Amino acid sequence: MTAAYHHRPIVGNTTVAPAALVHQVTWRSEDDTAAFARQLAAQPLLANAFITLHGDLGAGKTTLVRHLLRALGVDGRIKSPTYAVVEPHEAPGLAIWHFDFYRFSDPREWEDAGFRDIFASPGLKLAEWPQKAAALIPAADIAIDIEVFDDTERRVTLQAHTARGHTLLQGMSA
Repeated sequence: MTAAYHHRPIVGNTTVAPAALVHQVTWRSEDDTAAFARQLAAQPLLANAFITLHGDLGAGKTTLVRHLLRALGVDGRIKSPTYAVVEPHEAPGLAIWHFDFYRFSDPREWEDAGFRDIFASPGLKLAEWPQKAAALIPAADIAIDIEVFDDTERRVTLQAHTARGHTLLQGMSA
């Protein structure tokens, strides 16, 4: 038995989306990614959302996060949290936590790093490679899956898993 089974999840998401809502888009350039990020950043409920990002290495997960953080008003260097696991950011009136669980391997790190407290606090949480911490994290409001077609084109599938996610995706479709 691994340590993952000895620790309770960080935060439970008890609000379930009223019905499955899936939205697909195609990005044909990085400009499309930036435009999508701006549209997502304009959604009022994003401030306390939890978004997971799925896709192969090089699919564009970190690129999307960088564009989203810029659209939210984050200044300064935006680096990948691959080795640190989490990078905090501040936008005007908004705390943002960018997780990258690619190298995550020990569930005991949750308690030591204070991740339970981060997920329980207000703010936007973005997680790359969430499957590496699946037993510990809450259900994502929105899961974004980025599939690579070639050097520039991506098919992006967004799926709402909570009522907040459902409302966010409805706002994206409008």
